[in-house]
Parts: sequence; structure tokens; C-alpha cells
Amino acid sequence: MYKLLIRPILFKIDPEKVHHLIVTTLKVSYNIPGISFLVGKLFCIKHKGLEREVFGLKFSNPVGLAAGFDKNAHVYKEFASFGFSFIEIGTVTPKPQTGNEKPRIFRIPNDKALINRMGFNNLGVDAAVEKLKTRKPGIIIGGNIGKNTATPNEKAIEDYETCFIKLYDYVDYFVVNVSCPNVTDLGKLQDRDSLGAILQRLVEIRSSKQVRKPILLKVSPDLNMNQVDDTIDISRETGIDGFVVTNTTITRNNLTINSSEIEKIGRGGLSGSPITNRSTELIKYISKKTN
Repeated sequence: MYKLLIRPILFKIDPEKVHHLIVTTLKVSYNIPGISFLVGKLFCIKHKGLEREVFGLKFSNPVGLAAGFDKNAHVYKEFASFGFSFIEIGTVTPKPQTGNEKPRIFRIPNDKALINRMGFNNLGVDAAVEKLKTRKPGIIIGGNIGKNTATPNEKAIEDYETCFIKLYDYVDYFVVNVSCPNVTDLGKLQDRDSLGAILQRLVEIRSSKQVRKPILLKVSPDLNMNQVDDTIDISRETGIDGFVVTNTTITRNNLTINSSEIEKIGRGGLSGSPITNRSTELIKYISKKTN
């Protein structure tokens, strides 16, 4: 039914409007008594064989919702009832920002891919905290943090620090996003000195807390292997817990769409099937190098 009827209809609508439509539909539907229970019965599967313990956190299964969908922690409760073992909110920045100009999401159906240049659009960390204050036990929440576009790189550490401190009591783990290609000059924070300073500061703040929360680094698929090795070294030196592999890519490899169409779309991060091999390659490489 989805492929034959629902998807063809949705694909005639702007992708960002579809996103907001889904969020609104979920929020309205879950105000109807019994809907959450019914969805849980249909989609949640509990089995010991699916459980995982990673970074000291116990996940009910290996499948979660990545950052980017629930940027502002608006529908994490609703998505948890669909059986996701964790919901990652964000990317969250200290101050609200509208992101890049629209349109900024582009479907490439034949390649099972998307290009987006959202630009960390979100309502700010304080708004996310307010939503997370009503969080119920049993839902693992990750906090994906970044810097405001207007913040110069030399002051970026302050933005990461702000988000980290404000979210600390409300999420179970953190993801440091310095690799999104849709924020001007953000990728420059991946160099050894900048990245090391940011991670070291967050680890220092964590050491002052009573509860230790995992810190993960989101890795770009566009790094060469020497840069990946540097990233691994920095992560070991600072004492963070792991990686999210990978972010979207600025490359346009493995696409069958006409090059002129790609040029019309313009800049943005490519995700989906075309980066499967590169992401898997990096997962394998980093896993082997770090044991």
C-alpha cells in the first residue's frame, strides 16, 4: 500500500513539507487515547537476541532514529512507540536559527538518495531542553550538538560547551557534529587542533559530573584515510567513547542522475544508497583500528 499509493502521493509534495506533515500528523494522532498503545503493539518487538549494550547503555534493539528528523525533540515519544531503541535529537545549537534558504531537500528516487542543505535549522537548545523535561523513563535519547552558523570557528568551542552543559541532564549520550557539509566552514573544525580542543573541553566538563555520559564524534565520509587516522588519534587522546559513521557527503559519486540535474540542485550533503559502500568501508576501518 505504501509503495503503490502513499509514496507516489507524498513524492508529489515538497520533501520538507512532507516532513512537517508527518510530524504534525504524529502529534495530533497521539492525542487520541489508545493510539500510542496500539502502535506499540503493532511495531515494537521485544527479544533478548535483539538487545545490545554499547557505551554502558542497554539498547532494546540495534535500530534507532538518527539525528536530523526530530531536531527539536518534538516527536521522540511518538517515534519510540514505533520500536526504535533510541532517538537522536538535533543537531541542536545554542541559539535558534532558520537554516539555509528553501528549497533545501531534494529527492533522487532512482538512486535511493537525498541531497539536503538544511543548515542546522532548529529552535535552539533551550527549546529542546523544555521538551525533554517531560521525558519518560525507558527511552534512550542522544543529543547531537553543533555550533550556530554565525559563530566564528575560533569561538565554536563555546557553542559546543553551551549545548553540552544545558543538555547534560536530559540526554543519555552526546554526538559532536563537526562534519556536516551544510554549515559554512564547519568542516574546518575537523582539523587536529580545533577538534582536539573541542573534545578535550567536553571531556573536562564531563569529569565534573556525577553521571558519566558517552561522547561520540560524527565522522565525515569525505575524510581521507590519513585524516581518519588523525581523528582516531585525537579521540583516543581525549578519551571520548566512540564514533557515528558517517555523515552526509559533498561528493556526487555513484549517481545515475544526469549531471545537469545535479548541478541544478547545487550544494548539499548526499545521503542514501550512493554512500553505503563508503560508510561501510569507514565503519570497518575504524572498528579494526580501534578494536
